[in-house]
Amino acid sequence: MAVCARLCGVGQSRRCRRRQRHGQHDQHGSDSEMDMDEEEGEKIVGETRGSGSGGGWLQSRATGPSEAAAASAGTQSPQSLLDLPPELLVEIFSTLPGIALPSLALVCKKFRQILSTETIWRRRCIEEFGMKDDLRKMEVVGVSSRELYVKRVNPRVKSGRFMKLLPDYEHMDYRDVYTHLLHPYRHILGLWQPDIGPYGGLLNVVVDGLFIIGWMYLPPHDPRVEDPMRRRPLFRIHMWERNKATVECMYGHKGPHKGDIQTVKKDEFSTKCNQTDHHRMPGGRQEEFRTWLEEEWGRTLEDIFHEHMQELILMKFIYTSQYDNCLTYRRIYLPPCLPSDLLQPGLFKGTYGSHGLEIIMLSFHGSRAKATKLTGDPNVPAGQLTLDIDLSHPVQLPDLEHQRSIEELSRLVMGVHEEVQRGSQGPAAASANAEEGSSGAEGSDATPSSDAEAGEAGAGAASSSPESQPFILPLGVMARNEVYPRTCKMCFYGTGLIAGHGFTSPERTPGLFVLFDDDRFGFIWLELKSFSLYSRLTDQLEHAQAPSMERFEAMLRNMQSWTS
Repeated sequence: MAVCARLCGVGQSRRCRRRQRHGQHDQHGSDSEMDMDEEEGEKIVGETRGSGSGGGWLQSRATGPSEAAAASAGTQSPQSLLDLPPELLVEIFSTLPGIALPSLALVCKKFRQILSTETIWRRRCIEEFGMKDDLRKMEVVGVSSRELYVKRVNPRVKSGRFMKLLPDYEHMDYRDVYTHLLHPYRHILGLWQPDIGPYGGLLNVVVDGLFIIGWMYLPPHDPRVEDPMRRRPLFRIHMWERNKATVECMYGHKGPHKGDIQTVKKDEFSTKCNQTDHHRMPGGRQEEFRTWLEEEWGRTLEDIFHEHMQELILMKFIYTSQYDNCLTYRRIYLPPCLPSDLLQPGLFKGTYGSHGLEIIMLSFHGSRAKATKLTGDPNVPAGQLTLDIDLSHPVQLPDLEHQRSIEELSRLVMGVHEEVQRGSQGPAAASANAEEGSSGAEGSDATPSSDAEAGEAGAGAASSSPESQPFILPLGVMARNEVYPRTCKMCFYGTGLIAGHGFTSPERTPGLFVLFDDDRFGFIWLELKSFSLYSRLTDQLEHAQAPSMERFEAMLRNMQSWTS
């Protein structure tokens, strides 16, 4: 019995209980078998290993000759799954995907009964969706609705704004959670970009305890680019009744209220608020604007002296508030990582002058590195290629004294720029450049082997330079961050996208890409005489990896078409 309990990890098997009930009857037979010598016991163990059945596996794991003999006595080896003890069937069924279990329950009554075991569904919730909270534990410790809401959704909310937020989970089990919550809404887990005109955004939908929550990621307050990201819940889904999931809108300042989620098509869904009056504040639009300004920018209107910046902020408030959380979201992926990449690709937050901090996605395509906007502004909207770095053209910085001169830096970068332009004048290079330009306008590159080799050669040449070198911004170059790294690893020629209001007259202007370390880089815009500092977004983002490089590049092309 002890052997079966140890093997199954659940309890005694049916055969063990049968032997216990008939202990007196089987005692003499067991005693005689225990007298077997060691050689005969080893022979039995070897035969049961070769049989390949479930019973043989159990007998082959016996720790001694007497146990092997006892396990082989009385019954024959199972011939099908139906002959296995329930404990083993629970363990086997727990490893199957949850979507296959309903079909398995149609096989027979025994399987249907076993598939009602909580252990199976709890394991599926944990392994497939990362669910960590224990339903039974919540009942025991008596976690209140208020405490759970404060912990998971809005730690700063005041006590007077609460309503009944969660149902009683006493009669709910993991099968209900899996069947009516996790599995039906599995397609919305991951990273999404909301359609908010030129501003875009970053939404991460995750399983958080007994909720599915859509978190909107916001950059830190300008210009603290190295601060952690801020999060705001836009919607949540949870089990209000045993067999029904409820969608709630979290936008506004009056707590959760009725909402709805609709799947538009593959990799696209939309949210709708059914009680938009919850978004209004007693003081009207003026109070809403002041509250939004404090949350979005961390300051009051009196703190903003620049008239142009005031116009940009007011324009964003008017544009974004009109949606009332009725938005369409399109799926986005994190860029794949290759061993030849200059640094680990991913998401970064960077400074963009009066527009504040914005989120970009850095990816590598052979000899080029690309930074695509996830959040944008009226000049260069979200989805556009803000930086295009040529890794085959490294730039060697002069000494500190000459780095202070913007003329010296411009001479170096423009020299490389002219070299690139001359290299694209030949017939073959011109056709390749045209092909590159068309794919670049869509946000993705074809990646010829020659480009990849050039990129690896450029990265290799740069990596052979000193580990770090002194760096200082030239005089006259504006920077939102007065504190920036004073050493860098390497620099490359690149171009940045600039445009007029409304994305008019867009053009690519030469600049300098500066790699500081694995988590920070910068870009000097020569024409604008400004400097942007970028810092890595370190949040763990689940269900966001691209299935393949082809799918990722197709996503980049679609992102540009959304805002072009």
